[in-house]
Amino acid sequence: MNKFWTIVGHTYLSRVKSKSFIITTAITLAIIIGFANISSIIDMFSGDEESDQVLVIDESGIYGDYLQGEGISEGAGIAFENFEGTEEEAKDAVSAEEYDGLLVIAADENNLPEGDYYANRISETGEQVEIEQILQQLKVVVGTQEAGIDQQTLDMIYAPVSLQTEQLDDSARTAEEMNQSRGLVYVMLFVLYMTVLLYGQMIATDVATEKSSRVMELLISSAPPMMHMFGKIVGIALLGLTQMIILLGGGYFAIQANQDSAAGEFFEVMGIMDNDPVIYIYAIVFFLLGYFLYATLAAMLGSLVSRIEDVNQLIMPMTMLIVIAFVIAMTGLGMPESTLITVTSYIPFFTPMIMFLRIGMLNIPFWEIGLSIGIMIVTIALFAALAARVYKGGVLMYGKSGSLKDFKRAINLSKKE
Repeated sequence: MNKFWTIVGHTYLSRVKSKSFIITTAITLAIIIGFANISSIIDMFSGDEESDQVLVIDESGIYGDYLQGEGISEGAGIAFENFEGTEEEAKDAVSAEEYDGLLVIAADENNLPEGDYYANRISETGEQVEIEQILQQLKVVVGTQEAGIDQQTLDMIYAPVSLQTEQLDDSARTAEEMNQSRGLVYVMLFVLYMTVLLYGQMIATDVATEKSSRVMELLISSAPPMMHMFGKIVGIALLGLTQMIILLGGGYFAIQANQDSAAGEFFEVMGIMDNDPVIYIYAIVFFLLGYFLYATLAAMLGSLVSRIEDVNQLIMPMTMLIVIAFVIAMTGLGMPESTLITVTSYIPFFTPMIMFLRIGMLNIPFWEIGLSIGIMIVTIALFAALAARVYKGGVLMYGKSGSLKDFKRAINLSKKE
């Protein structure tokens, strides 16, 4: 057992001290902290922005006063100013950048407002969109007045309809509970997806690196293949745990310090902080099961290659499985009760993401959860037994490789040991 922990320690320390790990963790942590303080950063760079100054020439003689009053243009960030000169003089003032734009308003055949907008750079559509919305509101106000509809009647028509809902199935989750779980499910899916891709490839690359340097032959002779393989898997798992603690811890404290920021409001709306503690336990369980399944597969595939350049090619099928699982899970966020989601939640390669999705979004019987966990454990055990044999022979294979046909060759070599 001492040999196992020696392998774990060597794998962990060699990676955690590497410049790539330190730089990647530091950059990611800086991005997380920056996101948590995004509102302050935007305010710091934007400063106190003044309202855009737009000249108005009212050819109808009746609409200009609407724009000067409160209500229609309130909160748009645009200050309208009536211009008494000619249209050419107003355009010259805009061209000289004394004003941001010129709005010419006229009445159409139905006595409703229409306008022409002039600015130096029409490609900057921010003001154009705001002005179009303001004219639309002005058209509604004028149109309703022409039709003899008062504002009180208009407000009553546009008031939201009252709809009372009552859930008859007491065991089903409410919309509020599903929304609370959706945030955690999404985060879990994304973290598992990125972790398996990143650390799975790291395990395969680590094995290929040791093979290319011929260190593997000495390591295999001093420790059983399965011990060596799982030592690497656990070592990389501890590395991932260290990075997650740093990133999640830094992110948590940054968000706690900025609860009123956009990031804090985002997590509050997503309900990540208000879920049942049991769902966090399931998140950890399925995360570990998913990691060990794909990590075992990555170590097995990594043992078949002798060059680091061949790693990506050989683990491509594993990567595709992860991508497919992620795509199905993202689809399932909108339809967690579909047959596709139910069936794929029992397929071991998809279970970590999709069964957790169902747990988070639905109230499913415990036996279904237990069955999926049991299937995962059995699958991991079978893969571990197969991987140990392939690993034992694969680490002694040199030369050009990168084909799944090398499985048979690796198993045959393991029988000769």
